[in-house]
Amino acid sequence: MEWRDEGIILGARKHGETSVVLETMTAAHGRHLGLVKGGRSRRMQPLLQPGNRVDLVWRARLEEHLGTFQVEPLELNAARLLASALAIHGIQLLAAHLRLMPERDAHAGLYETLKVITAHLDEPEIAGPLMVRFELALLDELGFGLDLTQCALTGSRESLAYVSPKSGRAVTEEAGAPWRNRLLPLPRFLTVKARMETPPDALEDAYRLTGFFFHRNVYEPRGMEEPAARGGFLAALARSAEDAAG
Repeated sequence: MEWRDEGIILGARKHGETSVVLETMTAAHGRHLGLVKGGRSRRMQPLLQPGNRVDLVWRARLEEHLGTFQVEPLELNAARLLASALAIHGIQLLAAHLRLMPERDAHAGLYETLKVITAHLDEPEIAGPLMVRFELALLDELGFGLDLTQCALTGSRESLAYVSPKSGRAVTEEAGAPWRNRLLPLPRFLTVKARMETPPDALEDAYRLTGFFFHRNVYEPRGMEEPAARGGFLAALARSAEDAAG
C-alpha cells in the first residue's frame, strides 16, 4: 500500500530510541498517523514540528497497519508559530479539535481551512474569527451543524440576532425578543461572508456560541472535558485585544 499527499503536522510522539509516530492532517486521507524512522535526529526534528506543511509518502504492507511516512518540507511555519503564545495555543487547539474526527476519514474542507488558519495564527485580528469559523465547520462535519442562514420562526435572512440553544437555528432580533434571555447571541460577522471588523465582545459571543454546542453535543456525550488549549487560546486572544486597546 502506498499513497502521496500533502499534510499539516499536528504532533509527534517518541517511538523507540530514534523514531517518532507522526500525526498529520492530510488533504485527501484525513487525520493520519505514520512512523518516521530517524525522526528524533537533529536533522529531522525541526521538520517534524506542529504547524509545518509537508509532502508525505505513506507506505504499509496492509491498509490497517500504522505504516511509515517519508516526509519532505513544503512550508515551515513552526518557527514563526513558536514565537507567538496565541499561535502555540492555536495549533494545539486545532489538533485537539481534529482528534474529534475519526482517523483516516477525509475532510478536504477542514484541511483547506486548517491551511488558511495556520498561515495566520500569529495575527490575532485574523486568527480569532478564523478559529471560530473552523469550530462551526467542525460541528457541521460532526453532524451538529448550526443553521445561521435564516430565521427558524419567520424564514427571514435579515436581522439575524440570536441562535436557539435547542435547535441550533438562527432567530431574528424581532422574533426572538420575547425569549432573548433564553437565546444565544449571534454575532453579525458569522452571518456575512465578507471580512469585517470583529469587536472583542462579538468574538466572545461567537466562542460562547460554539462552546455551548461543543459541550452539549460532543464533549458531554463522550465524557470529555473541553481541551485546555481552547482556554489558553481564548486567554491569549483576550490579552492581544487588551494590548491593542492599550
